[in-house]
Amino acid sequence: MQVLAPAKINLSLKILGLRDDGFHEIETMIVPITLCDEIEIGKSDDSKEIEFHCDDPSVPPGGDNLIVRAAKSFFAATKLKAAVSIELKKKIPHGAGLGGGSSNAASTLLALNQLFETKLPREALAEIAGVIGSDIPFFIFQSAALCKGRGELVSPIKLRDRLSLLLLKPAFAVSTAWAYARWRGAAEIPNVAYGAQEFAGLTFVNDLERPVFDKFIFLAQLKMWLLKQPEVGAALMSGSGSTIFVTLRANADADLLAKRARTELDPELWMCACKTL
Repeated sequence: MQVLAPAKINLSLKILGLRDDGFHEIETMIVPITLCDEIEIGKSDDSKEIEFHCDDPSVPPGGDNLIVRAAKSFFAATKLKAAVSIELKKKIPHGAGLGGGSSNAASTLLALNQLFETKLPREALAEIAGVIGSDIPFFIFQSAALCKGRGELVSPIKLRDRLSLLLLKPAFAVSTAWAYARWRGAAEIPNVAYGAQEFAGLTFVNDLERPVFDKFIFLAQLKMWLLKQPEVGAALMSGSGSTIFVTLRANADADLLAKRARTELDPELWMCACKTL
């Protein structure tokens, strides 16, 4: 069977403090978007048990891969024989703040639940997912959601309108763990807007912009350039970066904005026009 693993953006991300377990207490509104990885998954009689392949050589194989970890966790929870073949086609870039790896893991859990007819409720799958990674339970519910705790407490919500988006990512990636570790002490860059933005009845803010922009100044420059463009309703870093997304105003031409960004800022920018799901 083939499944699509959607990327996500954080419309808001507030850090409330450091927890006793070393994680950060957060409150974040996350929405899935139409940019997706593709996963082909099927039962296998092969003695290799969980067989995994990916068209992107930079994706870690074996036990370091979130898909493999998700599959192992599923089979451990259900006591079924771990005989499955999984092929991943990557479209979501790494280290981008778009949740590609987490989505892959959650989509694998959902697909295995369907393929093996185990009929586990989403809550049970989310519990399995939460042990693997904080972002993964969000993707189990296949909905926009308000997430709390370390991200594993998911309350699905429905957005009033679909948003048209343009994603922009430079060639470098940002480590999520690195960004959170530097949240407390990072300084604000003068003349860079970090405050909440209002657009389409939503509030856009990200507390991780401060530590990430402090090191990766180009992202701050990219955001401020985007905020000056007539097509842009709001501009924000997603998660820990390095993607900056913009919400587009009605009838805005995403291709024209993308062409201008490459001409004026960086000809190597990765970009993707998409929508919220």
